[in-house]
Amino acid sequence: MYRIVSAIFLAENIKKFVIEAPRVAKKRMAGQFVMLRIEENGERFPLTIADSDPENGTITLIVQGAGKSTRALNGMEAGEMISDLVGPLGTPSHIEYFGTAVSIGGGVGTAIAYPTAAALKAAGNYVITINGARTKELVILEDEMKAVSDEAYITTDDGSYGISGFVTQKLQELIDTGRKIDFVLAIGPIPMMKAVAEVTRPYGIKTVVSLNPIMIDGTGMCGGCRVTVGNEIKFACVDGPEFDAHLVDFKNLADRNRIYLKEEKESAESGVHHCRLTEQM
Repeated sequence: MYRIVSAIFLAENIKKFVIEAPRVAKKRMAGQFVMLRIEENGERFPLTIADSDPENGTITLIVQGAGKSTRALNGMEAGEMISDLVGPLGTPSHIEYFGTAVSIGGGVGTAIAYPTAAALKAAGNYVITINGARTKELVILEDEMKAVSDEAYITTDDGSYGISGFVTQKLQELIDTGRKIDFVLAIGPIPMMKAVAEVTRPYGIKTVVSLNPIMIDGTGMCGGCRVTVGNEIKFACVDGPEFDAHLVDFKNLADRNRIYLKEEKESAESGVHHCRLTEQM
């Protein structure tokens, strides 16, 4: 069992959890994630580790209540216990000195981009961050991102805060100034990551995205998180989750993520989740 130390809403439907997980906190690296299960026989789902405190033995997770299980987690408070938490999983972000690195987060993707942006800064890169949200109320981790940035920009779709427009518009503007950009990291909704990849492709800028396919066990055994990268099948949980954006088949990723929409809707409406893996034991 894993105790929730604190639970605070950062924005509507987006909650920050600090959870006791000493072994994970000690070994976690930027880009890695955990598989979590709220209760026995519940659904397993992945969450990227936004931060960690090895001294206090805690990790930070930022959760958007999108499905039944994430909404249930967002209903939990400090002092409550989570049944299972496994990690750190996945291949850590590849961190080196690139030169000028741009970190782009879309929505809750900012929470995933933050630890890698911090690691890029620690490696000596000149870090530019672009954080996008639909509206001002959904902007998260603004101060944290500024702290690890040499330049920091906020964009909102509706223009209610920061720069009006999309993250891709600001990225294109930076490129158009003629400044040399050596590396781009983009994490967020699939359409956003695809759009970033298309902006950087003509310039040959190394671009990495963190993929978010359906995951079940997080260890590569089930094959549920397979993605197509460079015409090869990869497992996001062990080969990723970060991949070369210019090689990712985003259409395949989007199509696979829609496979269980009907079942997810039925589960949310019924309030009941049945773990088929457990039923087969």
